[in-house]
Amino acid sequence: MTRPATFSVALANESATGNLMADLALLIGPGDVITLSGDLGAGKTAAARALIRYLASDDSVEVPSPTFTLAQSYDLPAFPLVHADLYRINDAAELEEIGLSPLPDGTVALIEWPERAPEALPQDRIDIALNHRPALGSTARAAEITGYGKAAAQVTRLKALRQFLNEAGLIDARRQRMTGDASIRSYARLFRDDGVVILMNSPRRPDGPAIYDGETYSAAVHLAEDVKPFVAIANGLRVRGLSAPSIHHADLDAGFLITEDFGSEGFIEGDPPQPIAERYETAVDVLAALHRKTLPEVLPLAPQINYVIPTFDIDALLVEVGLMLEWYLPDRGTEPTNNMRAEFVMLWRDLLGKLAAVDKTWVMRDFHSPNLIWLGERSGISRVGIIDFQDAVLGPAAYDLVSLLQDARIDVPEQLELALLTRYIKARHAADDAFDPAGFAEIYAIMSAQRNTRLLGTFARLNRRDGKPQYLRHQPRIWTYLTRSLAHPVLSGLREWYSANVPPPGP
Repeated sequence: MTRPATFSVALANESATGNLMADLALLIGPGDVITLSGDLGAGKTAAARALIRYLASDDSVEVPSPTFTLAQSYDLPAFPLVHADLYRINDAAELEEIGLSPLPDGTVALIEWPERAPEALPQDRIDIALNHRPALGSTARAAEITGYGKAAAQVTRLKALRQFLNEAGLIDARRQRMTGDASIRSYARLFRDDGVVILMNSPRRPDGPAIYDGETYSAAVHLAEDVKPFVAIANGLRVRGLSAPSIHHADLDAGFLITEDFGSEGFIEGDPPQPIAERYETAVDVLAALHRKTLPEVLPLAPQINYVIPTFDIDALLVEVGLMLEWYLPDRGTEPTNNMRAEFVMLWRDLLGKLAAVDKTWVMRDFHSPNLIWLGERSGISRVGIIDFQDAVLGPAAYDLVSLLQDARIDVPEQLELALLTRYIKARHAADDAFDPAGFAEIYAIMSAQRNTRLLGTFARLNRRDGKPQYLRHQPRIWTYLTRSLAHPVLSGLREWYSANVPPPGP
């Protein structure tokens, strides 16, 4: 049985309480239970209010004490939350009447006065006990945070995060929630008098099932296991004149970083969002400039420590497209037969074999609008701020161009895609007479089919396995891109197989 993890913190005022709850918010997710105990006036509702407002990214959200309603629900951007007050509960059986027994699935439960129904609390939970500390001031409190069961690891990480922020001189900085991505990473903006920085919480990726020749999916496709690749690649990009965030403070083992804040000026505009063509042109120029360079396979990370960039080998690419068979087809009501699987793998292995003759470069993998920030005060290609590259591999230059020009989250018109593809090819050919436009276009089509096949499977997996149906809305767009690439003659065999076996996304 996991031993509880406990630590205490002094809270000088309500702002300090808010910061503690904001730090906790970085580490919680659907299904977590947090209890708040303490005497009347100890600050339980203030702590609950701080957590809810932080998660809502809105300091004006009304968060009344649920003493009389018993439970109040909030549909927050990251997950739903229920805020309960058990002060008027006389028997744990009453919890069923208000929808708290059992606790709702996929929801964070924030419970005041948990001692009124201790038998109803789950074994895995975070307890926060608040007490007055009049010797430190009329608004001062002390909080003892304890994690039970699986939540012990969260409390241990919360303690480490607070220590990291204290050592970085940022423990008193104001926190602001930032929208995360599909990963386990979380982010916050930290405001202080001398500027704004970003806190990245990047815990080590949890091991999944070892079903790919004895490897987990992340290991098989070379996804970053920890924060070290981010630091190494960020430094490598900056050395080569590109704009990646500076790293101000780092705990490489724990996975905490304080980085430069590039702001939030993006590469899209309008409703529905459309590419800002001039900014996309500059992003294309970034790739053309990077791909002209001879890039190392090993980067310095820390004194006496190097980082070896993994190769995007055929086995990794095959595992990625295999998500089509594992997740997308079953999600569309099709169970692949053994013959279908064999044909699929044979077709893809033949196509991916063409990559062996292609020069390798740094492939950032998700070089697209959500991960690009416009830095208008800078000049040239340094105006493109790049913020997501920890999964970088050595692979074909065409891959990142596909990521940009066939953006999974916004529609890139085919005419603009072709214009930008031509811009890239002209830039490469102008710098190198040996550059082969037709050969590059062929690899571009193959990488497009590979990436979009993988994305159809990835978004089906996020829906079915992870309970994130919002990603399904991107599938029709991905299908459009996939159809474009399958028109290339080199993909004729794959086009026939998809036409016979792969249904389009549902409505």
